[in-house]
Amino acid sequence: MVSDVTTSDFKRMFCLHCARKIVSPQPFSKYGALTRHLKFRSAFTNTVKLSFAEIDGIISDNLPMSAYKTESWWSNMPTNAHAKAWLDAGWNVHEINLKEGYVVFKKINNLKTKRYRRKVSRGEIKPFTPVRVRIPKSNKPSKTRVSKLYARLKNLERQRASLPTYPGSFKPKPKHEKILFKPEKKPQ
Repeated sequence: MVSDVTTSDFKRMFCLHCARKIVSPQPFSKYGALTRHLKFRSAFTNTVKLSFAEIDGIISDNLPMSAYKTESWWSNMPTNAHAKAWLDAGWNVHEINLKEGYVVFKKINNLKTKRYRRKVSRGEIKPFTPVRVRIPKSNKPSKTRVSKLYARLKNLERQRASLPTYPGSFKPKPKHEKILFKPEKKPQ
């Protein structure tokens, strides 16, 4: 069970299968990013001032020239695709300044949220059962492998024990040193 993914409401719970259907990618409009940005900002504030350049950055494209020249482009008509972007997020255009190039959005109080219902077949309603989680088995090595490793360790210990020990700090010369240098001409 997860919280409502559209509104992050913890009171409305969905099963993961239903949440996947809601979140599944749908064809995005050009202004879908603006809708998401305004929905995100609605959690923090009631008014948002965005410059035209900021809106260009949010939608990752340039606004049409009519947005820079006429105020009618910024009207709150739900028939326009661009206006639908901020109306779906629950915002209205409150103020437009074409000279300075910014728009002020104000949050709508009576936003109607979409309700998602699960399709239930006629008959008995079964309660939600979570997906069964399998606990992974611990990877224990086999007895043969353990015995081989144990034998290898014993062989290494025997090799170390068989090396001659010399009293004091005297150590035998390595093979390459014996070949390269004669005992009387060893460099300092």
